[in-house]
Amino acid sequence: MEPWGTPFDTGRKEEEDPANWTHCVLADKRTSVLQQQKQNAIINSMPSCSLHTMHSTDFTSVPNRKEAISFQKATMLNSMELALFMLLSTVGAATVERVEYDYYKYHPMPEITTWMAQLITDHPDVVSRVPYGETYEKREISLLKVGISTGVKKKAIWMDCGIHAREWISPAFCQYFVRQILQTYKTDPKVNEMMKNMDFYVTPVLNVDGYIYSWRDNTTRLWRKSRSPGPAGCDCYGTDLNRNFNANWGTVGVSTDCCSNVYCGTKPLSESEAQAVTYFVEQRKEDLLCFLTIHSYSQLLLVPYGHPNVTAPNYKELMEVGLGAAEAIHKVHGMNYTVGTSPDILYPNSGSSRDWARLLGIPFAYTFELRDKGQYGFKLPEDQIQPTCEEAYSGAMHIISYVHDKTFNGAVATAAATLWAALLAVGVTSANML
Repeated sequence: MEPWGTPFDTGRKEEEDPANWTHCVLADKRTSVLQQQKQNAIINSMPSCSLHTMHSTDFTSVPNRKEAISFQKATMLNSMELALFMLLSTVGAATVERVEYDYYKYHPMPEITTWMAQLITDHPDVVSRVPYGETYEKREISLLKVGISTGVKKKAIWMDCGIHAREWISPAFCQYFVRQILQTYKTDPKVNEMMKNMDFYVTPVLNVDGYIYSWRDNTTRLWRKSRSPGPAGCDCYGTDLNRNFNANWGTVGVSTDCCSNVYCGTKPLSESEAQAVTYFVEQRKEDLLCFLTIHSYSQLLLVPYGHPNVTAPNYKELMEVGLGAAEAIHKVHGMNYTVGTSPDILYPNSGSSRDWARLLGIPFAYTFELRDKGQYGFKLPEDQIQPTCEEAYSGAMHIISYVHDKTFNGAVATAAATLWAALLAVGVTSANML
């Protein structure tokens, strides 16, 4: 094969021997007759080592054969230089396109899927894609597994976004979160340590069908539920996936009206999306240290449980860590987040993924309700994506750092988490230095 790819097209079926290229010169006057005959044969076959643009060249009209050869070689080199320039331009354009992925705008599902694939290409040593289920409409549900391979079984952090279709700031945060840890793990010792000790399982969009439907047009923008059809006799679609988990299912804060936005389904785990999360997490429940599910809006950090008559055994610790996260959030842009159980600061509910994760035995489970407090609601403007993600990242990393340090460093957990959250807030982490 030629050093620049396939041989130049000369209309010949056989491939020209590249070694012959070195003989494209005129013979010296002292060259033997035999050598001269060989060289004449090469000269006469020159079109076979030239570009297709030279096929029509009439060498008999050129008075000096040496000039013809020089012209041909120069043309060939110029064409090679042009091909190289075009190749580099293409690579450069692709590089620019990757760099310019905008984390501060909302993206439809195809763009998020492409983004996931690009991350794997750019970071094959630490990022992989794990499909773990299908939606009702047979779309793949997949997560990004982010972590440094150590060759041993690792602990893990769960994060899901987009369980409610209309909460577009949620998938935007998951994308931002993954980008941040990938930007910092090589330069920030703390993030590097956590990436070695734990894997991050991040689902950018859990309710894929609903999210795609919310992008269809203005009439579907505020769609919340899944897209499965209602039971027999019901003309409405969708189940509230965050009322469909097996945690005090159907007892409070739900509706059996299939047209309601909080319709809990016909039974626990009636929805394929809830089944997928349940199966994946249950297989790894001994390794998962923390379960974070990202929603909007109201600026809240919710701890288990949604049922007013049930209290988590580690409620006091959940509150302390949650209050620390709220403080870390406040230090970034001055936003106030309220911490508590759903019955205390929002409304009672049952069947949530957060409550189910805590009942399963995952010690730290939180629901983030991101900005704002109702001015824009689910239609949070894009100019608020960046500050929302920055503050939520600080809060999430406070929780994750605490959980990590408690597991791997014991008694120093609280002090370490507090110090690192303070560093995040004042902007001295490696992410801000890049």
